[in-house]
Amino acid sequence: MAADAPGRSAVDGSPHPQRGGPAFEREVRRMFTHIVERYEWFDHVASLGNDYLWRPRALWALDRFRGDGPVARVLDLGCGTGELARLVTHRFPGARVVAADFTPAMVRHARAASGRERARLAFARANALSLPFPDATFDLVTNAFLARNLADLPRAFAEMRRVLRPGGTLLTLEITEPLSPAFGRLFHAYFDRVVPSLGALVASEGPYRYLPESLRSLPGRPELLATFRRVGFDRAVAVPQSMGIVTAFLAAAPSGAQSR
Repeated sequence: MAADAPGRSAVDGSPHPQRGGPAFEREVRRMFTHIVERYEWFDHVASLGNDYLWRPRALWALDRFRGDGPVARVLDLGCGTGELARLVTHRFPGARVVAADFTPAMVRHARAASGRERARLAFARANALSLPFPDATFDLVTNAFLARNLADLPRAFAEMRRVLRPGGTLLTLEITEPLSPAFGRLFHAYFDRVVPSLGALVASEGPYRYLPESLRSLPGRPELLATFRRVGFDRAVAVPQSMGIVTAFLAAAPSGAQSR
């Protein structure tokens, strides 16, 4: 297989990004374009409905982490179909929320699905590795299930740190390895085998075979927390949910004179 060609499922021929290849970002964009119409409902089915809980719980963890300071501007990065961005508009009713993604089809879908939240949502195309926003623009940066798809995690987190104001907060929600090895074996039996098979039923085995592969490429919780601190955050915690199969990572930018 050529290095710049996406991997293909033998069943459906759908895009399957090859991490580390020179065309990885293009392949990820193509993959999400391929699954955009069924992305949201398939995740509800594949997660057995648990993803309805993960985002609200992550916002509750955010409340405990950051306290009661004002939030006027929020960036939801890798917004996908806009699920987290819509929740953020309800959690912070006085904030202006920018929902950004580097896949145009996802931005269009998120805009169309925004409904009554649209008055406080703006939409933008943005690559996490080079954000098109000035320094210190946002009080809060959020993202859900984005980190596994980034070619350069330190660079992306450094960009998120750059666009946060002093004292601002980052919330990253991501699939992670379960806390218990015994439960981890059950999780991987489902995640690595059943989920791609479900994807094949809707002509998307390739993207959903990439899903468990992308988890294996993600650093563990301690390594991710160390990365946050290395790029300039001064406080970072990991809050696991559902026995650790997802984790909310929370990091604070230094305040005042401590800020870069």
